[in-house]
Amino acid sequence: MLRLITDFDGPIIDVSERYYRVYQFCLEKTRRSGQPVRELSKEEFWQLKRSRVPEKQIALNSGLDEAQAQEFAQLRRQTVHTEPYFQYDTLVPGAVDALVKIQQTGIDLAVMTMRRVRELDYAFQKFQLGKFFPENRCYCLSNDYVKTRDIDDKPLLMARAIEELPPANDIWMVGDTEADITAAKKHDIKVIAVESGIRDRAQLELYHPEFIVRDLSVAVDLILEGAYTDTKQLSVG
Repeated sequence: MLRLITDFDGPIIDVSERYYRVYQFCLEKTRRSGQPVRELSKEEFWQLKRSRVPEKQIALNSGLDEAQAQEFAQLRRQTVHTEPYFQYDTLVPGAVDALVKIQQTGIDLAVMTMRRVRELDYAFQKFQLGKFFPENRCYCLSNDYVKTRDIDDKPLLMARAIEELPPANDIWMVGDTEADITAAKKHDIKVIAVESGIRDRAQLELYHPEFIVRDLSVAVDLILEGAYTDTKQLSVG
């Protein structure tokens, strides 16, 4: 059996607009009345996020002072995963076509995400994605889970998946962050990193995935074409 475990945000969902709207909100809430600030463009902001520039530095780049930057970072953490902002998420172009192809070719598909149950359910309903992921192929956080760091929490989800899912002789992980790569490597699972998410190529290369490709569509094609037999790192698309 061939199995593909995919992250949700990044390979399937584009969160850039949500993150940018939260940035705008936090900047406006943190600035003093009449204080001049420089609101970053979405392109500037997202480039900083993808290269892992800390929230405080993004705030400083926007004209806030040190104390404000601390407040900005805290407000951002409290806000970015709240219900009003999930409406700004969109589908990554080609992601649904890739999911259809996975289904048609009989690959066993599972999703593994740091979203909570309610957050994943919201997206499933909004984008009609539930048909691709039966309940026994969904690995996410409970609504009351106390998060630590994704790079610590995600390997725990992977361990649960390996224990619960039926055996497969070939398993791939597709994700867009260091947490995805770490979770896969910790359990000896091959991993393809995609550039359609919240990390740029330079950040992904630091964690040495088997492949770095443009998006989920290219990752699926790569697996189906049998290119996974080449163990060398490859840049595609």
